[in-house]
Amino acid sequence: MKLTPLDIKKQRFSLKFRGYDPTEVEAFLEMVSEEYETLLNERNQIHEELNKLKVQLRDYQQVEKTLQETLMNAQENVAQAREQSKREAQLILREAEIKAEKILEEAKEKLERMRNELAILRAQKESFSKRLR
Repeated sequence: MKLTPLDIKKQRFSLKFRGYDPTEVEAFLEMVSEEYETLLNERNQIHEELNKLKVQLRDYQQVEKTLQETLMNAQENVAQAREQSKREAQLILREAEIKAEKILEEAKEKLERMRNELAILRAQKESFSKRLR
C-alpha cells in the first residue's frame, strides 16, 4: 500500500496509560505529512523534468543521427563527384591527345604533299630551264 500525506494526517493511535501526548503526536504527524507531501511533489517534478529531458535527448539523438547521415551522404557525393571529374578530365585529355595526333598527322601529310609538289615544281622548272637553253 502506498502511503500518502493524507494517510499520515489521518493516522490515529490508541491511547494507553502513560502513552504519548496526543497533541504532540498530531503535531508531529502534521509536520511529517507536510514534509512527505513536499517530497512527493519534488519527486513528481523531478520525474516530469526527467521525462522531458528523455524526450529532448531522443530528439537530439535523432538530429545527431540525421546530421551524421547527411555528412556521410555529402562525403560520398564529394567522392563520387571527384571520381566523375577525374574520369571526365581523363576523357577530355585523351580526346585532346587524339585530336593533337590527328592534327599532327594531317600536318605531316600536308608537308609531304607540299614537298612532293615542290619537287614536281623544281623538276618542271628544271625541265623548262633545259628547254629554254
